[in-house]
Amino acid sequence: MTPHVTAGVDGSPESLAAAGWAAREAVLRDVPLHLVHVEAWPVAPVPLAFTPSTDVWSENLLRDSADRARKDHPGLEVVTEHARGRAGDKLTVAADKADLTVLGSRGVGGFVGFLTGSVSLAVVAAATQPVVLVRSENGTQAPSEPAITDQGSGGIVLGLDIYHPCDPLIAFAFGEAARRGGTLHVLHSWALPASYGYAAITDPGIGVELGRHASEGLTGLLRPGRPRFPGVQVTKKAVVGVAAGELLHAARGRTWSSWGVSGAAFRWDLISAMSHRR
Repeated sequence: MTPHVTAGVDGSPESLAAAGWAAREAVLRDVPLHLVHVEAWPVAPVPLAFTPSTDVWSENLLRDSADRARKDHPGLEVVTEHARGRAGDKLTVAADKADLTVLGSRGVGGFVGFLTGSVSLAVVAAATQPVVLVRSENGTQAPSEPAITDQGSGGIVLGLDIYHPCDPLIAFAFGEAARRGGTLHVLHSWALPASYGYAAITDPGIGVELGRHASEGLTGLLRPGRPRFPGVQVTKKAVVGVAAGELLHAARGRTWSSWGVSGAAFRWDLISAMSHRR
């Protein structure tokens, strides 16, 4: 299988932003860009015939998206695919064949809202390869721009659960940081178990000890990746708080964020998310 980056396009501002981000990622990886548009089957007991007008619209969408990518990135190889069926199923098949798949997300600003969208969620849940969710800012297409690198407060945020580690997720985050010449910021969020009750008040040292344990856990999980990516600067932090809020706070101003998800449905145990910033 030839390495490539896949993007799903449907004409929405979010999907156009995703296609633009995917094109820049393909350039970074020096691989082709694969643009996929899926015409969803009508919701009916028997699938209805597709009209020539829908075919023309789909082909025009793919052609325009490909032309935009080639114009923004001369020399980039772009392949298009026009599929029919259930969007989630077709995009999952395409995602399983790609090094990375990029989809638009109609997020509403919060951690849960970021992952809003049945198609995107279906692909994230079923794909065996990394999936990136991209939002366009203010509902408009993200501007064409060079790949973002770690400048100022930039970089990549990696959220880790030290009790349910995911080696592919860690390797993925290290690799993305290396490609961008940026810093990898690793975060673990923890809280005292409810069973500790008033013990945490009467003995503050309990919290200190658990915090030390969390920090040591991060160090151990990151140790194998450091020799493989010696050029990546790594910062790590164990904080007390709710994981979702802490990750959103840490991700502000960063290039993108990635975090692991536990559960049998997430076969790669990985969601990678990125929010465009002007």
